[in-house]
Amino acid sequence: MKCNVVAITGSPVKNGNTQAFVRHILSEASKRGARTEAIHLYNHTLRECTHCNFCLSSQAPGRYCSIKDDAQAIFEKVEEADIIVLASPVYFMRTSASMACLIDRLRVFMYGNITGGALKNKIGVSAAVSWLRNAGLETTHLSHILAFMTLEIIPVSTHTSISPLGASAVSSTGGTGVFDPDIRLGVENDEPGLASAAAVMERAMGLAGLIRGTP
Repeated sequence: MKCNVVAITGSPVKNGNTQAFVRHILSEASKRGARTEAIHLYNHTLRECTHCNFCLSSQAPGRYCSIKDDAQAIFEKVEEADIIVLASPVYFMRTSASMACLIDRLRVFMYGNITGGALKNKIGVSAAVSWLRNAGLETTHLSHILAFMTLEIIPVSTHTSISPLGASAVSSTGGTGVFDPDIRLGVENDEPGLASAAAVMERAMGLAGLIRGTP
């Protein structure tokens, strides 16, 4: 199915484990015929939402928010997407600060005079990378899923992967937390994690087809 998948990574580390995991996720989508794009927040300047309520009544084409930074370009990419992937490393048992900042700024799609409800019925995929197997994957997913639900995005779930809440991977060998200086991208060796990415993206593509009325 031809659909547009936009993945946003919330890691401050360039070419790190979260970015590697997203490459695999998007590869799975590409195999299924999707157009894909990755947006890395470390490349962008985002300021915090101030709840000024500009977006409620003053939006104009090309300006959804009063804050002048890099968010507008991201807004437009998200608006064009059929499937939105939010991917983050686990930080203090939750999503990263940069991802949390972006989620707050997505408020423009809740009540905006132009963009209010524009993300309704898009498909949302949560992806999380943890150092330890049981240290914050699902609470990070919940950070993303609560955002999806608030925006009326349909979150993807699957019981055939590590967590039913999203694509889940670890960056230490076996999720043990043992540091190996010879391993730079441990997520690439996490076979169950990579399999979870495949399962979640298969489900996401299927849901996108149902929403669009295509097989």
